[in-house]
Amino acid sequence: MDKLRAMQTFVAIVDAGSLTAAARELGSSLPAVVRLLAGLEDELGSRLLTRTTRRIALTEAGRRYLERSREVLALVNEAEAELRAEQTTPRGLLRVTAPVLFGTRHVAAGVAAFLQRYPEVSVDVLLVDRVVNLVEEGIDVGVRIGSLDDSSLIARPIAGMRRLTVAAPSYLARHGTPAHPRELAAHDGIRSTHSSASTWLYHVEGKPLAVPIRGKLSVNQALAAVQACASGLAIGNFFAYQVAPELASGALRVLLDRFEPPAAPVHVVYPDARLLPARTRAFVDFIRDHLEREQAVWAPAAANPRGRRARR
Repeated sequence: MDKLRAMQTFVAIVDAGSLTAAARELGSSLPAVVRLLAGLEDELGSRLLTRTTRRIALTEAGRRYLERSREVLALVNEAEAELRAEQTTPRGLLRVTAPVLFGTRHVAAGVAAFLQRYPEVSVDVLLVDRVVNLVEEGIDVGVRIGSLDDSSLIARPIAGMRRLTVAAPSYLARHGTPAHPRELAAHDGIRSTHSSASTWLYHVEGKPLAVPIRGKLSVNQALAAVQACASGLAIGNFFAYQVAPELASGALRVLLDRFEPPAAPVHVVYPDARLLPARTRAFVDFIRDHLEREQAVWAPAAANPRGRRARR
């Protein structure tokens, strides 16, 4: 039995004053209303109404059940209204993830501006340098740099991000400037503990080249690696946004730029869902626009003429 429909029918009978009037209000037939009421009473094992040819009256059990039915139906209507509102007006909690440094420098400001525009939304931001499973971890929107392996996600492209080999002028003065990726074998490099292998990728004569890197320092956070590189300790390999301030100030110089690999795509991603809440739809559009404007911050390192277009 459709208990909710039966409750609605029972309340309609009481409010209308008769089964016939209730059927008219509900757009149903009188036999259908009679069957629903009888089925509800059988299900409950109690008579809810006494019926004569002239009138209906609530039994004591009917009065108690009517009160509870009104409460249940009110809660259902309230829940439905909230959900409908979520589809039209951004409100409620949104969970967002991004890489630590990119999120700190470029996503956080967009989140703050979004909250000012949509005051009924609250946002939890998770900044981590790992690939987050959006569905398993309950994340609504992610910003990803690099190839996408999860085909279940909807991906909205933003830009291409160059991967740069850089060094401090003081390091180059002591050790010389490599002219080819293979010359890195004679240099110290700062390695990332997130990489499965200590190799940097290049593009030589139209083909990819993986170069093994040796060095005394391995770091799990990009900012610490950039600072070590800028101090003159060793050569580094970073996304353009990670070293944009140091390049602008002259603390770091780009090396081997003619051997750069294709730019890594930057996407805003979210789980595939037919009906997205208004807050998610609004944030995806808002943060894409924000990050597209932010490209000027990491330009001219944002575009790579040899880079592939981010796949749609």
